[in-house]
Amino acid sequence: MFERFTRDARSTVTGAVTEARRSGAATVTEEHLLLSLLALGALDPLGVDRAAVTADLTAARRRGGMSRADEEALAGLGIDLTEIVSRVEETHGEGVLATPAPRRRTLGGSIRSALGRAGTDDRGGGHHVPFTAGAKKVLEQSLRIALGRKDKHIGTLHLLLALLSRPGTVSEVLSDHGVSYSTTESTLAA
Repeated sequence: MFERFTRDARSTVTGAVTEARRSGAATVTEEHLLLSLLALGALDPLGVDRAAVTADLTAARRRGGMSRADEEALAGLGIDLTEIVSRVEETHGEGVLATPAPRRRTLGGSIRSALGRAGTDDRGGGHHVPFTAGAKKVLEQSLRIALGRKDKHIGTLHLLLALLSRPGTVSEVLSDHGVSYSTTESTLAA
């Protein structure tokens, strides 16, 4: 599948890995794919404010990644997510829900460490960071979108459309900034 990716699409995927490493995340998520697209300027033609989208993603991360739909579902049960986040942060510190899970040491990593070898992979840039199931689904969906549009290559447009086609925090944040599947397709495909 990756042989079909354009240079910008490949840069998006490698940029997502870089974003995950930079933030200390144990995995590459859909959010990292979006942050990479933002950094590459793929959303600039849509008039998206990079800083505002990044701030909204940070706010969602602070809520433990809960989407507005999650928050509304909890509210329907009489649970105030804002109150829960406040209480957790009072006890454990501000931003504790946004902190990435600690990296688990693997047997291979322990052996390499004991032998005095670096714990990096062959690709350079540090340790291997796996993709979450959701991020993998975005990559698969980008292929389906490209095939559906009869495009020969997978580009940043296809990655963005795949992000928008999946429910969750990323598509919700983009929607809040006026980025929808239809407007993206009509604006960027032209």
